[in-house]
Amino acid sequence: MLRLELSGISKQYPAVRANDKVSLRVKPGEIHAVLGENGAGKSTMMKIIYGAVQPDEGQVRWNGQPVSVKSPAEARTLGISMVYQHFSLFDTLTAAENVWLGLDKAFSLAEVTARIGEVAHTYGLDVDALRPVHTLSVGEKQRVEIVRALMTKPQLLILDEPTSVLTPQAVDKLFVTLRQLSDGGCSILYISHKLDEIRALCHQCTVLRGGKVTGEVDPRAESNASLSRLMIGAEPPQLQHKATQAGAVVMAVKGLTLPQQDQFGVDLKDIAFDVRAGEIVGVAGVSGNGQQELMAALSGEDPRAPAG
Repeated sequence: MLRLELSGISKQYPAVRANDKVSLRVKPGEIHAVLGENGAGKSTMMKIIYGAVQPDEGQVRWNGQPVSVKSPAEARTLGISMVYQHFSLFDTLTAAENVWLGLDKAFSLAEVTARIGEVAHTYGLDVDALRPVHTLSVGEKQRVEIVRALMTKPQLLILDEPTSVLTPQAVDKLFVTLRQLSDGGCSILYISHKLDEIRALCHQCTVLRGGKVTGEVDPRAESNASLSRLMIGAEPPQLQHKATQAGAVVMAVKGLTLPQQDQFGVDLKDIAFDVRAGEIVGVAGVSGNGQQELMAALSGEDPRAPAG
């Protein structure tokens, strides 16, 4: 019996048909990728499964039975949990208090704190339940979100772009946890556009393009190029590296120092770099290490930077 089955699901918004008669089949214990470019309809499909969006047509079957999931609370009651790409945690509260907010209030905070420790130990998730969220790294915040989802003992866990803000080391840790969940019978829907990760982790893959399903494949038997063809409907462009000569400096940043604008932001300390004509400059770093503050200062969104 399938854990989850979508048949002919469609969702129309005023300007776009986000899902067009899409189908999806997920087995118990399967790590199932949903692959597609931005705007392909992945998030809408997940929100329909999680009850955050209602489909215009089609049927959802859960453990063989037709269901109409009207809300995320109803989805959690069925055994469906979701971790969104953008975390929904209160910075001023502890990890335990954040988890407690999303649970049945029949449990005390002390009971929830103890249960967090048990779940974290079982699945190798390093979570300090008593730490305020604003002191946690991005990877630690994600582990809090996953623990919160696992507290309801889900049969299906939905992860939306879970590695988009993680270091490679944190990704490796996450994959260990997901394989352990899969071995225990929990189905996982893994939304991503990172082909190498999908081929390494997932048992099955449904590909979306323009709101329609363009393929259902075993990603372990596919190449990056074949998955790209299903995603974009054409051969992936060949990238050619060629030597270039950078031109004159068009922007110079020297000694840019700004205190954090809010209590959970990051100070900028003596930032200096040049950008030359015809040059592509990357700003690297794990999310939350000052990229947003730097862009706000450069663009004028944060007007506190000294003139010049």
